[in-house]
Amino acid sequence: VQLQASGGGLVQPGGSLRLACAVSAFALDYYAIVWFRQAPGKEREGVSCISRSDGATYYADSVKGRFTISRDNAKNTVYLQMNNLKPEDTAVYYCAAYLDVCTLVAANMDYWGKGTQVTVSS
Repeated sequence: VQLQASGGGLVQPGGSLRLACAVSAFALDYYAIVWFRQAPGKEREGVSCISRSDGATYYADSVKGRFTISRDNAKNTVYLQMNNLKPEDTAVYYCAAYLDVCTLVAANMDYWGKGTQVTVSS
């Protein structure tokens, strides 16, 4: 399974960005897709997951109410809409795939994509 994250950039506090994770064809039928982030000097943190079956979504408490994960099966793409961004959201964001139910545990992931940098600063 191949994954490629895109859409990062520099945004002011309170702004919005939409990240995209392009995945291999049919991967969304078998894998939960998870967004992680890693800030300098910090451990990789699970941000959000969308399940393979019913599209159920899960969020870390730190982003609940501000971030929304969604998927477009026809485009083999998972999105992360990030609103009301804060400086503490600054990190490299990665998408990953897990051949099971949703989890935000990085060690469980089967495949990883390269990250995209998100910087929230005035």
